[in-house]
Amino acid sequence: MLKCVFNWSSGKDSSLALYHCLQNPGLDIKYLVTTINDDVDRISMHGVRVELLIQQAENIGLPLYQIRLPEMPDMETYDNTMRKHLEYFKEEGITHSIFGDIFLEDLKKYRDERLAEVGMTGIYPLWKRDTKELINEFLDLGFGTVIACTQEHLERIVGKEITPELIKSLPWDVDVCGENGEFHTFVFKGPIFKNEIKYKLGEKVFKAYKTPESTGDDSVHDEAKRLAGFWYCDLIPA
Repeated sequence: MLKCVFNWSSGKDSSLALYHCLQNPGLDIKYLVTTINDDVDRISMHGVRVELLIQQAENIGLPLYQIRLPEMPDMETYDNTMRKHLEYFKEEGITHSIFGDIFLEDLKKYRDERLAEVGMTGIYPLWKRDTKELINEFLDLGFGTVIACTQEHLERIVGKEITPELIKSLPWDVDVCGENGEFHTFVFKGPIFKNEIKYKLGEKVFKAYKTPESTGDDSVHDEAKRLAGFWYCDLIPA
Protein backbone atom coordinates (compact mmCIF):
# COMPACT_ATOMS: atom_id res chain seq x y z
CA MET A 1 0.00 0.00 0.00
CA LEU A 2 1.34 3.43 -1.00
CA LYS A 3 1.47 6.08 1.73
CA CYS A 4 0.28 9.34 0.19
CA VAL A 5 -0.67 12.93 0.77
CA PHE A 6 -3.50 14.40 -1.27
CA ASN A 7 -3.17 17.97 -2.53
CA TRP A 8 -6.61 19.37 -1.73
CA SER A 9 -7.70 22.66 -3.29
CA SER A 10 -11.35 22.47 -2.08
CA GLY A 11 -12.56 22.38 -5.68
CA LYS A 12 -14.14 20.01 -8.15
CA ASP A 13 -11.01 18.45 -9.70
CA SER A 14 -9.63 17.66 -6.25
CA SER A 15 -12.95 16.17 -5.24
CA LEU A 16 -13.27 13.91 -8.27
CA ALA A 17 -9.64 12.80 -8.01
CA LEU A 18 -10.10 12.05 -4.31
CA TYR A 19 -13.30 10.11 -5.06
CA HIS A 20 -11.33 7.79 -7.36
CA CYS A 21 -8.42 7.49 -4.93
CA LEU A 22 -10.72 6.47 -2.10
CA GLN A 23 -11.91 3.56 -4.27
CA ASN A 24 -8.31 2.35 -4.65
CA PRO A 25 -7.28 -0.03 -1.83
CA GLY A 26 -3.63 0.42 -2.80
CA LEU A 27 -3.57 4.05 -1.64
CA ASP A 28 -3.28 5.08 2.01
CA ILE A 29 -4.01 8.83 2.21
CA LYS A 30 -2.49 10.32 5.36
CA TYR A 31 -3.31 14.01 4.89
CA LEU A 32 -5.30 16.46 2.84
CA VAL A 33 -2.70 19.13 2.07
CA THR A 34 -3.87 22.67 1.35
CA THR A 35 -1.84 25.84 0.82
CA ILE A 36 -3.24 28.84 2.71
CA ASN A 37 -2.79 32.55 2.06
CA ASP A 38 -1.67 33.41 5.58
CA ASP A 39 -2.32 37.14 5.10
CA VAL A 40 -6.09 36.65 4.77
CA ASP A 41 -6.56 33.11 6.16
CA ARG A 42 -8.03 31.78 2.93
CA ILE A 43 -7.20 28.99 0.50
CA SER A 44 -4.52 30.07 -1.97
CA MET A 45 -5.87 30.94 -5.42
CA HIS A 46 -9.48 30.00 -4.54
CA GLY A 47 -10.00 32.63 -1.84
CA VAL A 48 -12.23 30.33 0.23
CA ARG A 49 -12.36 30.79 4.00
CA VAL A 50 -10.40 28.29 6.09
CA GLU A 51 -13.54 27.62 8.15
CA LEU A 52 -15.17 26.03 5.10
CA LEU A 53 -12.01 24.07 4.29
CA ILE A 54 -12.03 22.63 7.81
CA GLN A 55 -15.65 21.58 7.36
CA GLN A 56 -14.72 19.78 4.16
CA ALA A 57 -11.92 17.84 5.83
CA GLU A 58 -14.13 16.89 8.77
CA ASN A 59 -16.83 15.61 6.44
CA ILE A 60 -14.33 13.68 4.34
CA GLY A 61 -12.77 12.18 7.44
CA LEU A 62 -9.10 12.80 6.63
CA PRO A 63 -6.61 14.95 8.61
CA LEU A 64 -6.09 18.45 7.21
CA TYR A 65 -2.50 19.66 6.81
CA GLN A 66 -2.21 23.40 6.17
CA ILE A 67 0.83 24.95 4.48
CA ARG A 68 0.91 28.68 5.24
CA LEU A 69 2.33 31.05 2.62
CA PRO A 70 2.37 34.84 2.11
CA GLU A 71 -0.15 36.22 -0.37
CA MET A 72 2.27 36.54 -3.29
CA PRO A 73 5.39 34.49 -2.46
CA ASP A 74 8.35 34.63 -4.83
CA MET A 75 9.38 31.29 -6.28
CA GLU A 76 12.32 30.89 -3.92
CA THR A 77 10.07 31.33 -0.88
CA TYR A 78 7.46 28.99 -2.35
CA ASP A 79 9.96 26.28 -3.28
CA ASN A 80 11.78 26.42 0.05
CA THR A 81 8.54 26.25 2.03
CA MET A 82 7.16 23.36 0.01
CA ARG A 83 10.44 21.45 0.18
CA LYS A 84 10.45 21.71 3.98
CA HIS A 85 6.99 20.14 4.15
CA LEU A 86 7.80 17.48 1.56
CA GLU A 87 10.84 16.48 3.58
CA TYR A 88 8.61 16.17 6.65
CA PHE A 89 6.23 13.90 4.73
CA LYS A 90 9.12 11.76 3.52
CA GLU A 91 10.37 11.38 7.10
CA GLU A 92 6.91 10.07 8.00
CA GLY A 93 7.29 7.35 5.37
CA ILE A 94 5.04 9.04 2.81
CA THR A 95 6.25 8.30 -0.71
CA HIS A 96 3.58 9.71 -3.03
CA SER A 97 1.74 12.99 -3.56
CA ILE A 98 -1.62 13.06 -5.37
CA PHE A 99 -2.84 15.92 -7.59
CA GLY A 100 -6.03 16.68 -9.49
CA ASP A 101 -4.23 18.11 -12.53
CA ILE A 102 -5.67 17.22 -15.93
CA PHE A 103 -3.50 18.49 -18.80
CA LEU A 104 -1.05 21.25 -17.82
CA GLU A 105 2.22 19.62 -18.86
CA ASP A 106 4.53 22.33 -17.50
CA LEU A 107 2.86 22.29 -14.09
CA LYS A 108 3.11 18.49 -13.90
CA LYS A 109 6.77 18.65 -14.87
CA TYR A 110 7.41 21.24 -12.15
CA ARG A 111 5.62 19.14 -9.52
CA ASP A 112 7.43 15.95 -10.48
CA GLU A 113 10.82 17.64 -10.37
CA ARG A 114 10.21 19.09 -6.91
CA LEU A 115 8.95 15.72 -5.61
CA ALA A 116 11.95 13.90 -7.08
CA GLU A 117 14.29 16.16 -5.11
CA VAL A 118 13.05 14.55 -1.89
CA GLY A 119 12.50 11.07 -3.28
CA MET A 120 8.72 11.26 -3.73
CA THR A 121 6.50 10.48 -6.73
CA GLY A 122 3.40 12.17 -8.11
CA ILE A 123 0.07 10.47 -8.80
CA TYR A 124 -2.44 12.07 -11.20
CA PRO A 125 -5.78 10.20 -11.25
CA LEU A 126 -7.41 12.53 -13.80
CA TRP A 127 -4.42 13.04 -16.08
CA LYS A 128 -5.22 13.40 -19.80
CA ARG A 129 -8.91 12.64 -19.36
CA ASP A 130 -11.35 14.67 -21.46
CA THR A 131 -12.57 17.61 -19.38
CA LYS A 132 -16.12 17.43 -20.74
CA GLU A 133 -16.31 13.81 -19.62
CA LEU A 134 -14.88 14.77 -16.23
CA ILE A 135 -17.39 17.53 -15.52
CA ASN A 136 -20.27 15.28 -16.59
CA GLU A 137 -18.99 12.48 -14.33
CA PHE A 138 -18.60 14.95 -11.47
CA LEU A 139 -22.21 16.11 -11.76
CA ASP A 140 -23.59 12.60 -12.38
CA LEU A 141 -21.98 11.42 -9.13
CA GLY A 142 -24.01 13.99 -7.23
CA PHE A 143 -21.27 16.49 -6.46
CA GLY A 144 -22.26 20.11 -5.99
CA THR A 145 -19.85 23.00 -6.43
CA VAL A 146 -19.94 26.79 -6.50
CA ILE A 147 -17.60 29.05 -8.45
CA ALA A 148 -15.55 30.95 -5.88
CA CYS A 149 -13.42 33.02 -8.26
CA THR A 150 -13.02 33.71 -11.95
CA GLN A 151 -10.82 35.53 -14.37
CA GLU A 152 -11.95 39.08 -15.05
CA HIS A 153 -13.91 38.35 -18.23
CA LEU A 154 -16.03 35.66 -16.51
CA GLU A 155 -17.49 37.88 -13.79
CA ARG A 156 -21.05 36.81 -14.64
CA ILE A 157 -20.49 33.24 -13.33
CA VAL A 158 -18.72 33.97 -10.03
CA GLY A 159 -20.86 32.82 -7.11
CA LYS A 160 -22.93 30.48 -9.29
CA GLU A 161 -23.23 26.73 -8.85
CA ILE A 162 -22.00 24.63 -11.76
CA THR A 163 -24.86 23.02 -13.67
CA PRO A 164 -25.13 21.50 -17.16
CA GLU A 165 -26.81 24.73 -18.25
CA LEU A 166 -23.97 26.90 -16.94
CA ILE A 167 -21.40 24.67 -18.65
CA LYS A 168 -23.22 25.06 -21.97
CA SER A 169 -23.22 28.84 -21.56
CA LEU A 170 -19.43 29.14 -21.24
CA PRO A 171 -17.51 30.78 -24.10
CA TRP A 172 -16.02 28.32 -26.58
CA ASP A 173 -12.44 29.06 -25.46
CA VAL A 174 -13.08 28.42 -21.73
CA ASP A 175 -12.23 24.93 -20.51
CA VAL A 176 -15.29 23.41 -18.83
CA CYS A 177 -13.13 22.35 -15.86
CA GLY A 178 -11.32 25.70 -15.71
CA GLU A 179 -8.04 23.83 -16.17
CA ASN A 180 -6.37 26.87 -17.74
CA GLY A 181 -7.09 28.91 -14.60
CA GLU A 182 -10.36 30.42 -15.87
CA PHE A 183 -12.19 29.73 -12.61
CA HIS A 184 -11.89 27.89 -9.28
CA THR A 185 -14.57 26.24 -7.21
CA PHE A 186 -15.64 25.12 -3.75
CA VAL A 187 -17.33 21.72 -3.46
CA PHE A 188 -20.09 21.59 -0.84
CA LYS A 189 -21.63 18.15 -1.35
CA GLY A 190 -20.97 14.79 -2.94
CA PRO A 191 -20.21 11.11 -2.30
CA ILE A 192 -16.96 11.83 -0.45
CA PHE A 193 -18.73 13.96 2.19
CA LYS A 194 -20.72 12.75 5.20
CA ASN A 195 -22.90 15.87 5.15
CA GLU A 196 -23.57 18.78 2.83
CA ILE A 197 -21.63 21.92 3.74
CA LYS A 198 -23.93 24.91 4.08
CA TYR A 199 -22.82 28.31 2.81
CA LYS A 200 -24.28 31.63 1.75
CA LEU A 201 -23.00 34.14 -0.78
CA GLY A 202 -21.21 37.21 0.52
CA GLU A 203 -19.49 40.19 -1.06
CA LYS A 204 -18.11 40.02 -4.59
CA VAL A 205 -14.77 41.77 -5.05
CA PHE A 206 -12.21 42.23 -7.83
CA LYS A 207 -8.51 41.89 -7.14
CA ALA A 208 -5.63 42.71 -9.46
CA TYR A 209 -2.21 41.17 -8.88
CA LYS A 210 1.20 42.13 -10.16
CA THR A 211 2.60 39.78 -12.76
CA PRO A 212 5.51 37.98 -11.07
CA GLU A 213 8.99 38.43 -12.44
CA SER A 214 10.58 35.43 -14.06
CA THR A 215 13.01 33.36 -12.00
CA GLY A 216 14.11 30.00 -13.25
CA ASP A 217 11.49 27.96 -15.10
CA ASP A 218 9.09 30.41 -16.79
CA SER A 219 6.42 27.72 -17.03
CA VAL A 220 5.88 27.89 -13.28
CA HIS A 221 4.59 31.45 -13.68
CA ASP A 222 2.20 30.80 -16.57
CA GLU A 223 -0.88 30.21 -14.44
CA ALA A 224 -0.06 33.12 -12.13
CA LYS A 225 0.15 35.44 -15.14
CA ARG A 226 -3.32 34.36 -16.26
CA LEU A 227 -4.64 35.07 -12.77
CA ALA A 228 -3.57 38.73 -12.75
CA GLY A 229 -7.17 39.95 -12.50
CA PHE A 230 -9.79 37.93 -10.62
CA TRP A 231 -13.33 38.25 -9.32
CA TYR A 232 -13.94 36.60 -5.93
CA CYS A 233 -17.25 35.78 -4.31
CA ASP A 234 -16.99 35.41 -0.55
CA LEU A 235 -18.54 32.15 0.64
CA ILE A 236 -19.79 32.46 4.22
CA PRO A 237 -20.41 29.42 6.46
CA ALA A 238 -24.17 29.18 7.01
